[in-house]
Amino acid sequence: MLTSSTTGDDAAVYQLSDDQAVVATTDFFMPIVDDPFDFGRIAAANALSDIYAMGAKPLLALALLAMPVKVLPPPVIRRIIRGGEAICAEAGIPIAGGHSIDSVEPIYGLAAIGVVHPRHLKRNSEAREGDALILGKPLGVGILSAALRKGQLTASGYRALIDTTTRLNRAGPELAAIPGVHAMTDVTGFGLLGHLLGMCRGARLGARVSMARTPLLDDVLAMAEAGRVTGASARNWDSYGAEVRLAPELGPAHRALLCDPQTSGGLLVACAPGAVGEVLDIFGRHGFARAAVIGSMSVGTPVVQVDS
Repeated sequence: MLTSSTTGDDAAVYQLSDDQAVVATTDFFMPIVDDPFDFGRIAAANALSDIYAMGAKPLLALALLAMPVKVLPPPVIRRIIRGGEAICAEAGIPIAGGHSIDSVEPIYGLAAIGVVHPRHLKRNSEAREGDALILGKPLGVGILSAALRKGQLTASGYRALIDTTTRLNRAGPELAAIPGVHAMTDVTGFGLLGHLLGMCRGARLGARVSMARTPLLDDVLAMAEAGRVTGASARNWDSYGAEVRLAPELGPAHRALLCDPQTSGGLLVACAPGAVGEVLDIFGRHGFARAAVIGSMSVGTPVVQVDS
């Protein structure tokens, strides 16, 4: 095994030979949108993200399906499955099987398998002092989801939600092959600060982040200021806020965005300053136009300092 439960990495990795390791992960959840096809796409992209975050290429997936079969019509269930298949086709992999059960609530996701050269494996614990921190996708998925649940999300906001959550983190394997890229993870349920703190703890370093340089989805700051936030963002802050130092001028809305749970969120990359240009070029080629340098790793205790 090249990972263990103590590393907090995104997937399990088992080395098969000198030049190949298998990467395994699973993820599933209940719908965050009403459209069944979009739900399937989002769930599949979210599950595959952990493969990409390890620097691996996905090989195949197994579908995990739990549906209230006496409530949801079969055509709706088929649409969920078709959404997952569409994302896997985009990733160039088959859904090779899976398992389904009857349940009270609809749940869908994947167990995904990938492969990586052990030399290119990227853990979340190997960042180095002075590394630049680059975020691949803008924050705010949880904010948009909260607005959607309250019936307050515009058509353009919904399109932004679907676009970001179904965009595969396919830049991962290319980024992992860059010698200057030292660590990588994806930002999901614990929010940016939670996943960055995981990097800090693993590397025994601190980090400094600029709020102004952190990309946000359109209008989410105003939504957060209006109170359209998730309960999960507050729970995230309660679990790790003692390890964060926020600039005094940053308010509750900024804090909510930094702790906002992301579904199928962006890659967070720690790389040598000299590799920043190449990392941003790769992100750009894969359609991540908002990728940005948001801060750096620093010597010190595992604490994140957030500047305005």
